[in-house]
Amino acid sequence: MRADRLINIMVFLQNRGKMTTKELADELEVSDRTILRDMDALSTVGIPVVAERGKWGGWRLLDNFRSELSTLTLEDMKALFVFPSKELLQDLGLSDSIDPRHRLLASLPVNHQADAQAMWDRIHIDVSTWRQSKEKVAAFETIQQAIWEDRKLKIYYEKADGNKVDRLIEPLGLVAKGNRWYLVASKNGELRNYRASRIHSAKLQMEKFERPAHFHLASYWEQSKDNFIRNLPAYDVEVEIAPSIIKRITFTGKFVQVIKKESANEQGWLPAILRFNDKQEAIEYMLGFGDQMKIVSPEHLIDEVVSLAKRAITFYQRDSSS
Repeated sequence: MRADRLINIMVFLQNRGKMTTKELADELEVSDRTILRDMDALSTVGIPVVAERGKWGGWRLLDNFRSELSTLTLEDMKALFVFPSKELLQDLGLSDSIDPRHRLLASLPVNHQADAQAMWDRIHIDVSTWRQSKEKVAAFETIQQAIWEDRKLKIYYEKADGNKVDRLIEPLGLVAKGNRWYLVASKNGELRNYRASRIHSAKLQMEKFERPAHFHLASYWEQSKDNFIRNLPAYDVEVEIAPSIIKRITFTGKFVQVIKKESANEQGWLPAILRFNDKQEAIEYMLGFGDQMKIVSPEHLIDEVVSLAKRAITFYQRDSSS
């Protein structure tokens, strides 16, 4: 995009002092003529770029000019190298075969490049799961176009219960949560979140909409996430855990949360409180550990676990005898 290229030119000139038309064209992978047009555009909007002729000539910014980009601290620059995985950038169409951090590194002042490279070599963010199952978003490009152009979008959406519905929405932004994308949109003035992989199709509308004046995507998402967590169902179970499975509980999965752990008792068992989404999840989880986890409360849960265990035994005994 031209706006990005103009900003890059300013960054290059601020960091390197002076560059020729050819040097800028090579860095930005455009023609010399394009650079000359860009310089005219910068001059038109008041950016003081000047051309010096001769063997040591080139483009430079007037000495008394300083843009807001120059106020980046070393910590700011280092932080730019710690951004989400390349997969997310590829989803958005913002990354080609060359890692954009290479270009960013080249644009930094020489005295900061070593620190930025050190940060890059020491911290890597991977948002994928161990068993990666990337969700496909059928109309991702259309969704993005609607967001950038503030145009209404008609989507064919699959709800959590499996029912499919048509929705006319005003798309406001995309949020990556782990390796999943969510579309934040307004419908009849109400903000809603749509899981992007459940959007089976999307049709861009000619009609535009006015973006809410005080809407801030990151702030909204954090508030929405907090509300979602607070409203999650909770079913707590007090248990005692055998020593042989304590480590497995410590690194437990998403279906259970360890709310409280106490010191081991005389038998070496660990008292704890586990939180599940609902009772059925608790029953199935407890049954999976057999005699290595003892339910303390609620007592009625013991009968339900025993009942399920008996049904499983009966089922397999019947199956093996047939």
